[in-house]
Amino acid sequence: LTMWFGESEANVRDIFDKARSASPCVLFFDELDSIAKSRGGNVGDAGGAADRVINQILTEMDGMGAKKNVFIIGATNRPDIIDPAILRPGRLDQLIYIPLPDERSREAIIKSNLRKSPVARDVDLPYIARVTHGFSGADLTEICQRACKLAIRQSIESEIRRERERAANPNVAMDLDEEDPVPEITRAHFEEAMRFARRSVSDNDIRKYEMFSQTLQQSRGFGTNFRFPTHNSGRAAPGATPSDQGNFQDDPDDLYS
Repeated sequence: LTMWFGESEANVRDIFDKARSASPCVLFFDELDSIAKSRGGNVGDAGGAADRVINQILTEMDGMGAKKNVFIIGATNRPDIIDPAILRPGRLDQLIYIPLPDERSREAIIKSNLRKSPVARDVDLPYIARVTHGFSGADLTEICQRACKLAIRQSIESEIRRERERAANPNVAMDLDEEDPVPEITRAHFEEAMRFARRSVSDNDIRKYEMFSQTLQQSRGFGTNFRFPTHNSGRAAPGATPSDQGNFQDDPDDLYS
């Protein structure tokens, strides 16, 4: 969003134009609720810029033909405030609830964060994954980053202490090629990092997301028991010819063809 009238909508058009020119591609909107909040409730919005941005997004989605091969994905932690028009069939109609990572996923996240960091052999990463139930990926990343920072800080302090010893004893020969005093992340670093570990998603938030997911599934549950009648199964629909059935062609009225 910008302060200039019409510039925000132009930015949206540019994004979709670039996606169409780069197709096949994936257009990903992170924190979708920041630009697709329900219309009409933006108090203090200068000139209704947020509503105009949503209208422009809807227009671009409707003009995105199937043959353009552009997949649009949005992610949000606030699905309850997304404008309903964004979620209607033909737009972002496939909603997927992604829960917090399980133990196996947590272990994979921890190993991914530490893939370029030297870790001591006695560090039990699966145990960290086991005791961090309810932690999100960001929470686990914070633990790994804090452990890395603790190891780096200890290494710097050891190097400073070594330099002071050299300065205090200039006549004492010291090996200039001494190994790093802290060559890897140890169990002590992870134990200290776990003291500051915290969950960013509460149990109340999890229940809220699960209830929203169930409510949405129930609201879209029409037709779950749909069955075609067994009699006259080979009969064509009234007014339809055999050539009309299964004849799907590109829409000549596609605005972006």
